[in-house]
Amino acid sequence: MPTHTETRVLPYTAQQMYDLVADVESYPKFLPWNTAARIRSRTPGPDGSEVIEADLVISFKVFRERFGSRVTLFPDQKRIDTRYLDGPFTHLHSEWTFKDRPQGGCEVCFFVDFEFRNAILRRVIGVVFGEAMHRIVRAFEDRARALYGADRAAASHRA
Repeated sequence: MPTHTETRVLPYTAQQMYDLVADVESYPKFLPWNTAARIRSRTPGPDGSEVIEADLVISFKVFRERFGSRVTLFPDQKRIDTRYLDGPFTHLHSEWTFKDRPQGGCEVCFFVDFEFRNAILRRVIGVVFGEAMHRIVRAFEDRARALYGADRAAASHRA
């Protein structure tokens, strides 16, 4: 069962990065292998959270799979937790946390743990898993740069 943990320091605010990752509908615009996103439902959760149930379509080589997930947004904690609902996995859990740094910018922590049901997919992903996870994190960084730019990130730290 592949797991991946990555921490990055970025020149954006925790709020900017949280908003970017929380925007599930926009994933097909910039995430590799994500070809579609549809929100099933969006409901307020307890303790100020918001729960989104979403379908994402992933395409990799000849494989195309849809999966459902429950994304819980914790805006006060700047944390996003994703759990598997249905689709090609045996399990899926991911978590993002965002913390502003006193010297500017923020620390972004990403964790994912999943496993495909299909043995062929497991083998294919096993070979490229580390690089695939780095590409996904880089895609979020690139999206932040496109949305916020370095100048706007620095300005928001001074505000």
